[in-house]
Amino acid sequence: MPAHERLSVHSVTFYGTPLAELESHWRTLGVSRLSVLDDQLLDPLFPTLLQRNGYTVEAVCHVFAGGSLAADPRAAQDALCAVIDAAAGVGARTVYLLTGGRGGLSWTQAARRFSDMVAPCVARARAAGVALAIENASSLYADIHLVHTLRDTVTLAEMAGLGICIDVFHCWAEGDFEAMVRRALPRAALVQLSDYVLGDRSLPARAVPGDGTIPLEAFLTDVLAAGYRHGFDLELIGPRIEAEGRLGSAWRACDVVGAMLDRLGA
Repeated sequence: MPAHERLSVHSVTFYGTPLAELESHWRTLGVSRLSVLDDQLLDPLFPTLLQRNGYTVEAVCHVFAGGSLAADPRAAQDALCAVIDAAAGVGARTVYLLTGGRGGLSWTQAARRFSDMVAPCVARARAAGVALAIENASSLYADIHLVHTLRDTVTLAEMAGLGICIDVFHCWAEGDFEAMVRRALPRAALVQLSDYVLGDRSLPARAVPGDGTIPLEAFLTDVLAAGYRHGFDLELIGPRIEAEGRLGSAWRACDVVGAMLDRLGA
């Protein structure tokens, strides 16, 4: 049975898997939307894969400035613009970013530097019809990223004129979660879903939706009612996923979240 039409399974779920094997996994899962890493987008064989299967690209992940805001701005801009152009070439809807780490800069200094560095790319993406976004990610990724709460992600997105990828796993327990989701939704280009089992310390500790404590169906109810119209990306990594099997976990996640979306009339 095909996966729900609004679902994608991020290729990082199968990290290290060759493109041909990824194609087999996507076919098994019955997805119609893809969420991929930038090196997969830039693979010369990728456009043919899309055409052969009738896939659309929901999102592409890119680590800005090679992961460091101390990098040469022009090199960072050129690399991102190449991804934007390739995304536009295959009709991809969103490129979302890790910002690059701040090093010795204060948060405010780093936010300003990132905003200045990314500005030409924001204009390039707008002209190309590609949404450019940033995601919230754990502070465990502070070496390559700047925003670790949804509040800070919204603040930086508003500063830089960017969209937002809401990774629910990294923000569901924040005290102002519901308010920040409402603030983020007008800029939301992608929503990423997984679950968390209380007490799990085996990083990155993600679980298949429905296995944990995150109130995913209530969240979906709220964002759909607020008018969110884009895709839901399943990002499944960590020991629980490996123990069950990557493909099996992804299959079950598509089934569980697809059923939620069906119940909600998405």
